[in-house]
Amino acid sequence: MSSPTSTPPRSTAADELVPQGRAHLGDRVFSGAALAAGIVILVALGGVFGFLLLEGMPALTANPEDIRGGNGFAAYVLPLLFGTIYAAIIALLVATPLSIGIGLFISHYAPRRIASILGYIVDLLAAVPSVVYGLWGIFFLAPALVPTFEVLEERLGFLPFFAGPASPTGRTMLTAGLVLAVMCLPIMTAVNREVFLQTPRLLEEASLALGATRWEMIRQTVLPFGRSGMVSAAMLGLGRALGETMAVAMVLSATGAVTLDLISSQNPSTIAANIALNFPESSGLAVNTLIATGLVLFALTFAVNFIARAIIARRAEFSGANA
Repeated sequence: MSSPTSTPPRSTAADELVPQGRAHLGDRVFSGAALAAGIVILVALGGVFGFLLLEGMPALTANPEDIRGGNGFAAYVLPLLFGTIYAAIIALLVATPLSIGIGLFISHYAPRRIASILGYIVDLLAAVPSVVYGLWGIFFLAPALVPTFEVLEERLGFLPFFAGPASPTGRTMLTAGLVLAVMCLPIMTAVNREVFLQTPRLLEEASLALGATRWEMIRQTVLPFGRSGMVSAAMLGLGRALGETMAVAMVLSATGAVTLDLISSQNPSTIAANIALNFPESSGLAVNTLIATGLVLFALTFAVNFIARAIIARRAEFSGANA
């Protein structure tokens, strides 16, 4: 009686083309390179944090009267932190719907030739230097917004955001926020466009086959599928707005005030702009104070990215990306 023989495993085309030892070697090399890259990133972040903490510690432990303003480091950095977050929120509120709309137009509405041209233009806008945006904000946008600020003060002056008096130069927090929105728009639009293009074609065709209009199809399939990607784009834009330096320093007429007024000459500054404006003429403890404010900005950016990752992880199961 013959014993049953086992069937040898069937070799695939990939196994025939790539020797087994060489494939394992390639996997090990790639895995090691990826691990090394991750370690380099962690070491770089740790080095930046260690430098900021070490150099900023004298300001964190100094007597309150030795810090600029005479009220301690917390009193010095809180107005700057408020201005940083305030300007970034304004930019995000303006740029997010615009980036989603432009991304949808390029991916689902524009003809292919026009969509390709618009995509190139959006990508090129991301390469424009911050100084150019700052000059555009000073010499074009700020003067053009002065009549609008006067109308806002006249019509909506009862709101704390437009209480005025309106700035005669236009270099206000609202102007700085709009400049930041324009700077954030290219990267946010590029991310949203690519996310919308990844929507499964089968889902779009099924929605249209059931009688949905193009907008209903986008609302039912494209936007839910790209929700986590839109959050990622918004967080990338927020990170750009939080860390922007030169454009804000050039456009914003900062006085250090803590106010919600968007159109007056009394404006809070931002951490990055304050460092850029004051660092060249600072020395001693003043330098340590500026570095300590950089540590606060580093912590804020890290917290924003951590929260963004948590939001994206929670949204991923509903986005359709894991289907």
